[in-house]
Amino acid sequence: MSSSFSRTVTGLVFVTAGVLHFVAPGTYERIMPPYLPLHRELVYLSGALEVLGGLGLLTERTRAAAGVGLILLLVAVLPANVQMLLDARAAGKPSWWLVLLWLRLPLQGVLAAWIWRVSRIVR
Repeated sequence: MSSSFSRTVTGLVFVTAGVLHFVAPGTYERIMPPYLPLHRELVYLSGALEVLGGLGLLTERTRAAAGVGLILLLVAVLPANVQMLLDARAAGKPSWWLVLLWLRLPLQGVLAAWIWRVSRIVR
């Protein structure tokens, strides 16, 4: 797979994910940790940052900064992923679902490494 194709796919995935924050904000609000304020606003902010980061990967001038921004965003949304797992456990969700949610946590690190890779390739 070419680096240009990988970068384009990664950028478009983030743009799509970001748009979904505006289309279905309630889905994201439900996984917000209760200790965070302004759930709707944080959902919109994270969605906007995903869109901007995804678009930023597509141009050479903004690619490196977009990569760093998206990695920082992954770190910032990690509490929501943990909250999703905690809520699923408390609700007695099936074991297979809990396993998927556990696997999602280290997947954030893999995704961060991938973003770093595609944001650093010049061609």
